[in-house]
Amino acid sequence: MHAKFEVAHVLEQLGTGIEHLGLNTWQLRTLSAIRVCRTAALGGHIDACDSCGKISISYNSCRNRHCPKCQGKNKEDWIQARMQELLPVPYFHVVFTLPHELNTLAIRKPREVYDSLFSSAWKTLAAFGKNNHVQQGMIAVLHTWGQNLSLHPHLHCIVPGGGVTESKQWQNIRSDGKFLYSVKALSKVFRAKFVAELSAKISIDKTLRNKLFEKPWVVYAKRPFGSAHAVVEYLGRYTHKIAISNHRLSSVDLKGVLFSYKDYKNGGIKKTMLLPHSEFIRRFALHILPKRFVKIRHYGFLSSTWKRNKLKQLQDSLHVKRPDEKPKSIFRACPCCKVGRLITIELFDKRGPPPEYLGDRQTLVPCKN
Repeated sequence: MHAKFEVAHVLEQLGTGIEHLGLNTWQLRTLSAIRVCRTAALGGHIDACDSCGKISISYNSCRNRHCPKCQGKNKEDWIQARMQELLPVPYFHVVFTLPHELNTLAIRKPREVYDSLFSSAWKTLAAFGKNNHVQQGMIAVLHTWGQNLSLHPHLHCIVPGGGVTESKQWQNIRSDGKFLYSVKALSKVFRAKFVAELSAKISIDKTLRNKLFEKPWVVYAKRPFGSAHAVVEYLGRYTHKIAISNHRLSSVDLKGVLFSYKDYKNGGIKKTMLLPHSEFIRRFALHILPKRFVKIRHYGFLSSTWKRNKLKQLQDSLHVKRPDEKPKSIFRACPCCKVGRLITIELFDKRGPPPEYLGDRQTLVPCKN
């Protein structure tokens, strides 16, 4: 179902006002792509169904990873790949959160701060795994936003509740599989490792350093997932999220942008917020990651190198039956008859479709259904 209001509509309302927000070139390029996604500006194609004969006009997607309209297929492809890697072991959802004192630095030096977040989270878990004589694995996904589009950098991680021994055998951290590690202990180690990682990249002034050690940091570990299917559901929910979906926008007009959010400080109550166009886009731009920055990372025995050479052996030792990998379909089903396949019969550029497909001269075939 298409959303009635879109981030692209906010950009249209803002117009040249975007030039006064102090955004960098990469942020402006990203927002420009979102604004023209699936419009005539990117050209398009004309498809015909090989069954019912329906002809349809489609505009090209921008394919930007920050675009609210371009994440569906990427998410499904990624989940399908992860289905091949599941093990019959407990999986935990662990969240590493940076304190708000680092927000200013994250805006100025996002690559350094977020790289340090990834590396320190992994080194923390790896250290605990080493104490238990196993090599851990982790899949980590960076989110930088809160529900109201404020800056709130944190990692959502899937962590199997055990690891691989030196003899390449699986070993659970706890025999009952109901507990990973003490979150208080994780928090202390995470804080120390993050400060060390960031200090190796950039200079941290003494005042900020003192603030970072004044209060406990937040690491949260949820109860283990109920099943492998639940792990996949989680992955689908978190891996390709963006700062805000179009469906959360209630209205976009001359007054500003009205959108819904959950207030987790008040039990997750659903509320609405009205922001001027400029403030909405300023907040949205906070979550545009640096060019080529990798936001989903795999570590330990879930890293690409390990999976390529040894994961199947580990699965075999645990008697895992790998699901049949579905071939990626090159066909597009007809949305009209649901039976036929769409065949592209013509391409067009930003000048738009040929006149014979538009208005009164249209040659669209009515759907037989």
